[in-house]
Amino acid sequence: MTLEIGRAPLSRIDVTVKSEQEIRDERRAAALRTEVALKVTLVTLAWLVSTSLLLGWGLTGQQRQPGVILLAALVAVVGPFVGAVIATRHGQFRLGGFYVVLTLIMVLPALSMVRAG
Repeated sequence: MTLEIGRAPLSRIDVTVKSEQEIRDERRAAALRTEVALKVTLVTLAWLVSTSLLLGWGLTGQQRQPGVILLAALVAVVGPFVGAVIATRHGQFRLGGFYVVLTLIMVLPALSMVRAG
């Protein structure tokens, strides 16, 4: 009587080594993502500051100026839209989708700004 122990064949592990081109492509993609994030952040900060300054100037100035309030309402909608365009044009669709939703949300405050002016 012989006792045979059944062994499973050793599994083969494939190890892939990235080529120089793949490493460069990954670095380029990371740099592009960082650049897009910086551009969108810059647009967002400019949007927040300009909207609040224009709205404050239009509402509390010595002479209420409806043109300034209209400009603030326009900037309130266009600012997030610009962020959405920058993000989606560079392939960052989640960030672009967030800014599209933010654009749609900002329509209601823009309408109320125009009515208040």
